[in-house]
Amino acid sequence: MISGCDPPTHLSVKFQSVIFDFDGILVDTEWAIYQAWKRTFEAHGQHLPLDVYTRCIGSDFATWSPKTHLEELTGQAFDWHDLDTRRQHEIEAELTHEGPMHGAIELLEFLQKAEIPTAVASSSSHRWVDGWLDRLDLAKNFHAVVCRGDAPRIKPAPDLFLEAAKQLNTAPEHCLVIEDSMNGLKAAKAAGMPTWVIPNRVTDCLDFSIADRIFRSLAECIDALRVR
Repeated sequence: MISGCDPPTHLSVKFQSVIFDFDGILVDTEWAIYQAWKRTFEAHGQHLPLDVYTRCIGSDFATWSPKTHLEELTGQAFDWHDLDTRRQHEIEAELTHEGPMHGAIELLEFLQKAEIPTAVASSSSHRWVDGWLDRLDLAKNFHAVVCRGDAPRIKPAPDLFLEAAKQLNTAPEHCLVIEDSMNGLKAAKAAGMPTWVIPNRVTDCLDFSIADRIFRSLAECIDALRVR
């Protein structure tokens, strides 16, 4: 549980809690993951356009699988255990010095001063998410972290967001969700939650018109929340 002694910051809108996606919102992990997959495709003479790859962003390969797609394109079967191991090493090496997304720390501090509880709701594993939150000293900023396995279904189903709202003791309609993916946006909307989207390098090609608001960074969200 986070705590602070600063006086509350008044908000321009009455959200009682804020739920963050993780990948692509708190840390820019999505680009390195996409680039690693792109190299895998290119090694086998194939292309992986962003507008195709984004089908699995925010969810898992049950929604859309680059593995199945590559096998369909090439007509081959692959040793995915070996390829997955090498690709994961590439991703982790590329992200060695990665820090929080622009505005993340400032927004979390702003919400703490406003006494607004926060949570993470991610389709990724606890090993991945908790590892990053601990490494970047962000875990202390969240009242709950909900990941794959904590609810029956992951995004685009609403289960992860509903579980986060439950842990925050907040009605879904009073939880603001901050997302970067179409699967995440669909999940939040299915949960009945107002949703702000911040596209990144991977998801910028998507149509997020059903979002309540679209921003370019977390820093812009502070201005939107602050009483003018």
